[in-house]
Amino acid sequence: MIIRVSFLWVDGMALWPFVLVKEAVTDPFLINHERIHLRQQLELGLVLFYVWYFGEYLIRRLQYKNHYRAYRNISFEREAFAHDHNLSYRQQRPWFGFVRYLRTEKPY
Repeated sequence: MIIRVSFLWVDGMALWPFVLVKEAVTDPFLINHERIHLRQQLELGLVLFYVWYFGEYLIRRLQYKNHYRAYRNISFEREAFAHDHNLSYRQQRPWFGFVRYLRTEKPY
């Protein structure tokens, strides 16, 4: 379910089972990106997902010394950005598909 939250500080955010969006009219690729995050949250559960997400962000922040690069290199984000333009990805996505994005050989 997509919910508009006008004061959201980002364009979109996945918070199981909702996709929160800043604007009423949204890009289908943004929605797909957030729905990939919903699948990740379903696999790990909300608490573990956010603990992992924040922990990996801290590691990447130390590694890259830059907020944006750290964010873009979180494994969950790498998977979602890599496939957000493929609207059928969620149907073919393997369980725990984000794991293959833990490596940092091609940082953003």
